[in-house]
Amino acid sequence: MIKDYIRYRRPILFFYLVVLIFFPMIHFLYHFPMESIGYSMIIFTFFYVLWVMLDGYYFKQKLSVLQTVQKNMSQNRHMLPEPTNRIEHQYQQMMFVLYDLLQKNESELEKIHLEQVEYYTLWVHQIKTPISAMRLSLQHTTEDQEAVLEQELFKIEQYVELALQYTKIKNLSTDLVIDQYPLEEIIHQTVKKYASLFIYKKLSVNIHDFHTDVMTDSKWLSFILEQIISNAIKYTNRGGIEIWYTDHVLQIKDTGIGILKEDMDRLFEKGYTGYNGRIDKRASGIGLYLVKRVSDSLALKVEINSEVGQGTVVKIVFPEESNAFYYE
Repeated sequence: MIKDYIRYRRPILFFYLVVLIFFPMIHFLYHFPMESIGYSMIIFTFFYVLWVMLDGYYFKQKLSVLQTVQKNMSQNRHMLPEPTNRIEHQYQQMMFVLYDLLQKNESELEKIHLEQVEYYTLWVHQIKTPISAMRLSLQHTTEDQEAVLEQELFKIEQYVELALQYTKIKNLSTDLVIDQYPLEEIIHQTVKKYASLFIYKKLSVNIHDFHTDVMTDSKWLSFILEQIISNAIKYTNRGGIEIWYTDHVLQIKDTGIGILKEDMDRLFEKGYTGYNGRIDKRASGIGLYLVKRVSDSLALKVEINSEVGQGTVVKIVFPEESNAFYYE
């Protein structure tokens, strides 16, 4: 403790020694009476020792509190000794800022954790539905039952894939591979993936005007298209889907049940399912949320226009080739 205090007050101790030597030396060199300077040095030493005792006591108290705080360090603010100067005050303010930053980061991590638990809980409930349907179908296997099994198995694959993509969305920029890709090939591969659903629901598919390349990431663009086409099939019971591309805009139109006007502004909110989602109890409200996240990273603009009973048109606007491509 004494060594720590000496290091802490080393400049003042040095100043005291200088005074103790310098002033008597001046008096001696100029032949001044040494008695007067002797009394002055005794009085000066007395007050200096008194100050050192008081200052050492407060130093010990303050050091003890700081050592206790260090041993019991946590993310919560601790009661620190009252600052005695501007520098100590500034150090304490810096510590409080770090405390606030730590609590903010902890809160954000907790929020992310809760969101993941919420999503995967919902995902588990979703996956149970097709599994139960498959088990029931296995009891009486017919051609119709085989078709049902195929649809339910496809849904399981889609739910699993959506869960995997959800885990990657936080660090999407590290997974992007930007290049020129033929849009027609991406569209055909995506539609082919959902061919069994089109056949099962007897929906038509009309694809045209795709002789162009786009600057994008093929995997994540396919993911966007899959979510949009999946929703189109889910909420379309007759007619079909038309897909075309003109003037940097990819359009996907269905003849489904449409979307209520009051739901339009919240379609991309996480967890929002709207009226249609409440009809389909398995809807999670995650698909369009991920579409928005991915499209922002790919510099794409997604617009949705719909009318109840008339169907929905989803527009994916690609950036002009002269525009700089960016991602978050």
